[in-house]
Amino acid sequence: MWLWIKNTFHLTIKEFRSLFSDPVLLGLIVYIFTFGVWTSVSASSTELKNAAIAIADHDQSTLSKQLRDSLLAPNFKPPIDITIDEIDRHMDTGRYTFVLDIPANYEKDLLAGYTPKIQLLVDATAMTQAAIGTAYIQRIFGSEIQKFMRQNMQQEGPIRSAIQVLYNPNHSSQWFMGAMQVVGNISLITLLLSGAAVIRERERGTIEHLLVMPVSSSEIALAKIIANGIIILTVALLSIYFVVHIGLDVPIRMSSLPLFALGIAAFLFSMASLGILLAILAPSMPQFGLLCIPVYIVMYMLSGAAAPIDNMPTIIQMLTQFSPQTVLSSFAQEVLFKHADISLVSTHLIKMFAAGAIFLSIALLQFKSMLSRQG
Repeated sequence: MWLWIKNTFHLTIKEFRSLFSDPVLLGLIVYIFTFGVWTSVSASSTELKNAAIAIADHDQSTLSKQLRDSLLAPNFKPPIDITIDEIDRHMDTGRYTFVLDIPANYEKDLLAGYTPKIQLLVDATAMTQAAIGTAYIQRIFGSEIQKFMRQNMQQEGPIRSAIQVLYNPNHSSQWFMGAMQVVGNISLITLLLSGAAVIRERERGTIEHLLVMPVSSSEIALAKIIANGIIILTVALLSIYFVVHIGLDVPIRMSSLPLFALGIAAFLFSMASLGILLAILAPSMPQFGLLCIPVYIVMYMLSGAAAPIDNMPTIIQMLTQFSPQTVLSSFAQEVLFKHADISLVSTHLIKMFAAGAIFLSIALLQFKSMLSRQG
């Protein structure tokens, strides 16, 4: 046992030296957990920002001005006043995404008990912004009109809603996307690094050196998992704190980070084992890349990080529960945002360790077969 630990330790040191001697891989690790996370979250925000909007106000009442003032930055640019004759021309040229046409006597008719309507014209060529912006305007105007009616009629409506949003009160997409981007990057870089470590041994011919050394396949594989895992775990935690928490201003409780680190360690064990298995099956680096990337994309797309699992077909929902990527996505949300303790996420940890054990067992069998063929 002591000899096994000693051999694994020395092989781990060798893996560290090999990794730190490769500036390309080091640069990739730094980039993907810093600038890569920042740009992915900042550039792909699903929130409405700086939408161009114009208003044709035929009422010029207190209510119409109140509605105008409710369209605030950063969701909307300052509303521009236009006439009804200018609407078609500006919509055709794409100058405004939204145009509001408030009819004359709108406030008067509303107070008289009628149901006057405001026309909202939308340029749907900007499909995502149009859909989100329409929902924003409906919600904002609904709230403002209810407030106006309560102030002027001196009575409350039959129903008053009090909505409490847990964990993300401002509906900020950055809160979710920042952590999920780090989780996705951990998966990709772990597959690449662990697999590249095996391919590098084969391409440099050092696999023959291992054949004549008194080491076992488990020592070789675990050394690669430990070395790459320590590097990725360290960089991932630094990314969560400095890039996501400080840079993107996502509120993360520091007491949750130790449990999150434990979850990452379990995930790294499973994904590094999978990476070694894929590298043993692939005879060269290009073929490993062609095998690795589709595996990562499928696991990530079905993990719930890109789209809700509930929206997927039933059979896919069942199968994806066995994926370490899906388990880590759920684990990260529970720990980072809902501040769950270990009793609530222990099942997630067991699943990831179990998946890693299965992948590693298959990889070791294949590795022994490969060593025997090389010998």
